[in-house]
Amino acid sequence: MPETWIVTDGAVGMEAQGIAVAEAVGLPYVLKRVKPTGPMQLIPTRFQHLVPAKGRISASQSNSPLAPPWPRLVISIGRRSVPLALAIKQLGGAYGVHIQNPKVPARLFDLVAAPVHDDFEGPNVITTFGAVHRVTADKLAEAGARYAPRIADLPHPRITVLLGGESRAFSFPPEAGARFGASLAAAARETGGSLLITPSRRTRPDTLRAVAEAVADVPHVVWDGTGENPYLAFLSLADAIVVTEDSVNMVTEATGTGKPVYTQALSGRSARLSRFHALMRERGATRPFEGHVDPFDYAPVNDTEAVAAPIRAALGLDSRG
Repeated sequence: MPETWIVTDGAVGMEAQGIAVAEAVGLPYVLKRVKPTGPMQLIPTRFQHLVPAKGRISASQSNSPLAPPWPRLVISIGRRSVPLALAIKQLGGAYGVHIQNPKVPARLFDLVAAPVHDDFEGPNVITTFGAVHRVTADKLAEAGARYAPRIADLPHPRITVLLGGESRAFSFPPEAGARFGASLAAAARETGGSLLITPSRRTRPDTLRAVAEAVADVPHVVWDGTGENPYLAFLSLADAIVVTEDSVNMVTEATGTGKPVYTQALSGRSARLSRFHALMRERGATRPFEGHVDPFDYAPVNDTEAVAAPIRAALGLDSRG
């Protein structure tokens, strides 16, 4: 039976952060994709934890039962997972960890890991720089080695491009994709290099087509969604990385490589992401993409171990032989 439950609302980016911490802790885990049902949906999320724990559990849906045997560790991500994660903690005595600002008092959890741009502090809060993530040197090396023969003929510098998409704060229509693609093609021509492009689930198909058409005349690979996503391989094999600004996860994962990372502006605005990008630029980890890529250095961004270490200590895992 998995000793860790990762509780999320099913968002892929949220799950990735929970998995990163669970893997670093080292206990087997299972994903619990949850949401409130019935009258519970009428209660604002920040107040749902005031409902008795058993009531929260019964007024919920999950991809697998929220029932004993309870986990040893519960990791929740995003405010919508908070009420049910706290119910699991209360009913089963699990060590409770929340990632991001829970929008409830930090003391309700054993540990909170909140990115600095969330501006959330407390005695049991670890402040991270960006999102926790799974990008490690070993994972990059393995993914790059497997994929490298497929692009052996592509010239350097290889510019990896991580495409985001539509969100509440940003839009990425085909016209923007065409302009972005033209800038990427210009950068490839200027350097004599090539492009490695991968979309996310939020990238519109017509936007991806517009990008692909714009870079057709320069050496490139565009992942078409079939087979395994070469995301880690493209990070590994990149000489520079360009990321759309809509994803904290993708930008932080890119900066986990220590390679030059450039962010592409999209239509829209988020105050929270604006703070994040300002902090990344101040750290020297990213620069705005303006059609050019140049080498620059900084310390790779990865705070996952800083979160996992106190969890292992609290659970007595570091002393296991």
